Amino acid sequence: MMHYSDYLQLDKILGAQEPESDRQGQPAHDEMLFIVIHQAYELWFRQLLFETGSVIAILGRPTLNDNSPELQTIVHRLSRCATILKVLVHQIDIMETMTPMDFLDFRDTLRPASGFQSWQFKLLEAKLGLKYEHRYGQEYYLSQLRQPEIDRIRSAEKEPSLLQLLNSWLERMPFPPAEMAGPFWEDYRRRYQESLNDAEKGNLAYYDSILGGAASPADRSLSPAGCRAAVFIMLYRGYPLLQLPFQMLHQLLEIDEQLSTWRFRHMSMVHRMIGTRTGTGGSTGKGYLGAALERHHLFREIAALTSFLIERRRLPPLNPEMERRLGFSAH
Repeated sequence: MMHYSDYLQLDKILGAQEPESDRQGQPAHDEMLFIVIHQAYELWFRQLLFETGSVIAILGRPTLNDNSPELQTIVHRLSRCATILKVLVHQIDIMETMTPMDFLDFRDTLRPASGFQSWQFKLLEAKLGLKYEHRYGQEYYLSQLRQPEIDRIRSAEKEPSLLQLLNSWLERMPFPPAEMAGPFWEDYRRRYQESLNDAEKGNLAYYDSILGGAASPADRSLSPAGCRAAVFIMLYRGYPLLQLPFQMLHQLLEIDEQLSTWRFRHMSMVHRMIGTRTGTGGSTGKGYLGAALERHHLFREIAALTSFLIERRRLPPLNPEMERRLGFSAH
């Protein structure tokens, strides 16, 4: 018969907190809190990797039936990831019950250990879609990791990321259908241009560079075709067939927002705890975290597409056949 403690392997988990200050004969009360919170972070990173791995596996299939449980599963698991990230943000509230002097009681015993050495978090970023060339601190982001950890991250960087697989899925989106795509986007571009005020006239060139081409610039993850599909989903999300695709995009933006919130709260906490001193791992502390916050927006290309939306009253009307196809009709 299975016992609760055995199932959860509590002996291992509850025996894994060994404050270094105790070992050195200078007990620091708050080190236990510091260890537990960071162990909890790593457990949640483990779950986030598990959830995103399953989403990547589904999106990586040759075909994905948008009128099936598969898309619902993706949306549900992405929503779970966003909720987990909210918990990570709130854990900082607990961490901030520790004062700077409490932290100084054991800080030097940590060196050179640092959250910068969290290989799971770097792996998660790579799997979600953060490219090496977009990383801040490329020259040392792997420098403090062990070789097996580096190998895992490098391997993930070579595999299709969630963002790349999302683009492939968007490119397969059959709306608007090929026979009406050209006229639809010509009409939409005209309506978009008419919606711009004088201060926004420059947006039209931006629109053409993102939505108008045939090939994706080297520094972008979403192709023009993928961007057009995403914009169409955002514009006509009220139709049943586009509700789940819209929720998928929405949850990705929620994940990005929660990651950014976590980075900001982490940066603010570090500044509160150590001011302008360097991190235990040798980074610039608040400076490094601030630069990463600015550059590591995983789904900024999706967020930027809201620049190309227009009011509902200006939308091109869809013909009856299109409305039927977007309404889950069986006929």
